[in-house]
Amino acid sequence: MTLPQLYLVVLIGCVTVLLSVAALRATQRLGLPALLVFLGAGLVLGEGGVGIPFEDYELAQALGTFALALILIEGGLSTRWQAIRRQIAPAAMLATVGLGVSVVVTALGAHLLLGFDWQLSLALGAVVASTDAAAVFSVLRGIGLPKRLSGTLEAESGFNDAPAVILVLAFSAAAGIPDPLELFGVLVWELAAGSAIGVAVGFGGAWLLRRLALPASGLYPLSVFSLGLAAFAAAGAVHASGFIAAYLAALVLGNSRLPHRAATQSFATGLGWMAQLGMFVMLGLLASPSTLLDAIVPGLVLGVVLTLLARPVSVWISLLPFKFTAKEQVLLSWAGLRGAIPIVLATIPRALELPGAQQLWDIVFVLVVVFTLLQGPTLPWVAKRLGLALESVVQEVEIETAPLDAVDGEVLTITVQKGSGLAGIRIFELRLPEGSAIAGIVRGDKLFVPAKADRLRSNDQLIVVTTPALREATEQRLTALARAGRLARWLGETGKD
Repeated sequence: MTLPQLYLVVLIGCVTVLLSVAALRATQRLGLPALLVFLGAGLVLGEGGVGIPFEDYELAQALGTFALALILIEGGLSTRWQAIRRQIAPAAMLATVGLGVSVVVTALGAHLLLGFDWQLSLALGAVVASTDAAAVFSVLRGIGLPKRLSGTLEAESGFNDAPAVILVLAFSAAAGIPDPLELFGVLVWELAAGSAIGVAVGFGGAWLLRRLALPASGLYPLSVFSLGLAAFAAAGAVHASGFIAAYLAALVLGNSRLPHRAATQSFATGLGWMAQLGMFVMLGLLASPSTLLDAIVPGLVLGVVLTLLARPVSVWISLLPFKFTAKEQVLLSWAGLRGAIPIVLATIPRALELPGAQQLWDIVFVLVVVFTLLQGPTLPWVAKRLGLALESVVQEVEIETAPLDAVDGEVLTITVQKGSGLAGIRIFELRLPEGSAIAGIVRGDKLFVPAKADRLRSNDQLIVVTTPALREATEQRLTALARAGRLARWLGETGKD
């Protein structure tokens, strides 16, 4: 590559990034995952638009795998253990038993309705069985769902990529459909060994970073990400699951008392977005509009089977040991968002030259785009219709100031929705846990520090400073007030799910 060519590539890449980032604002307002913007950018740059050629599925698989590892590390670092710890068991069931049920049901649909042979059907079922961590994180964190549901969905999306990759590789092999007992043994080994490596690297890395005095604060985020990638690579080197190792290592690190934690999470968010952008644009470049047209009908058929049959059945079977209501199961079924991960997984059978793999890839691409457009924007509406949407959403704000970092402080913003019980409450009536403090109110375009007698109004943004130890109690108190107003405690409302 010559220097002028390098300049042109960098210019095209930067313009693509800036335009895609600018378009993210619109997708967030519509409740759409960012993948649609980035996939669209790739399609525009590909053979159907600008004409940039890219057909290397092996390279796409390698780069997609690396990007997925970065996304899982970012997801682990930004996931609070308190939010998912009670949901680990149901999430693990969804990510293993539920994923297996989804593979079988989807494969039956592909075989009976589309006429695919059993190996291609099973490979297709494994490819689309995994929910997408990036899609789930980007959509769920803007919706007020009970912690039981949001925690289950976030943990499931972090866990289920690992078994999905194992199944896709097994069903795409030239040797044909593997022996069930042998496949079960591989799954147990890879998941168990990967989990052990991830937890060990996480705790070991946290212990080391707390005792190191690095010369610059910017080295801490690099060290944390390096530990996550080390867990990913170490697990892969011993034929264990690198994805589960990377996610668990990041989960442990993100919930440890590390120096410059706020800077680390900010860095993780930026790197996670870059990984998503690069991966999605690359997958868009792989797509060929001419072949995608032939995949529309099969993609819609398989999407209906997956969304209305395979996912609900897998959720129902997986959650039998747990006390989830019918409404909660419906929401969990509809919130099983697919994203770029199935498209990345679809490059595996294509790279291994499984017969019919190109048709499989096209079907998966169409399925992901169409059903993301369907499920993402309608998820808030479904949650409200089921009575599972919270009145007030508590959001975390990333702060870079040293005083908060030194005391391990956290800043929350609470938006007072129209009709919320918080509207009309005086500041002294909030009665937050001792140690949590009101830092200010944003009303319109003005920020002010309220007096104790000031009342909250609809559309106010209440800024609260708290600590990790008090955060859960603070959120419960605010949620209770949003639901039942100033008489929350006396009405029996505690804010718990």
